[in-house]
Amino acid sequence: MDIQKLMKQAQQMQAGMQKTQEELNAKTVEASVGGGKVTVVATGAGDVQSISIDPSVVDSDDVEFLEQLVLSGVQEAISKGKEMAASEMSKLTGGLGGMGLPGM
Repeated sequence: MDIQKLMKQAQQMQAGMQKTQEELNAKTVEASVGGGKVTVVATGAGDVQSISIDPSVVDSDDVEFLEQLVLSGVQEAISKGKEMAASEMSKLTGGLGGMGLPGM
């Protein structure tokens, strides 16, 4: 086993992962819930950028419904962002999960 070759491959993978992480920070996902009444936009890193709420679901007598819609939208957007990130990272690692090393 050529250690220098292995080290070079590890450095290339690390650089690729850093570049992919930067790209994920710039990419966004959108999640709509409640028939499109609440829309949440988040980055691939899981940062929520915006929440849009249709005025028709704003009811002061039923705040819990709106809270649940917003929570569901945020959860879905973060989940989509994580899925996108996992997909992009697996392209880099070739599905090896960090070069086949446990915990990577």
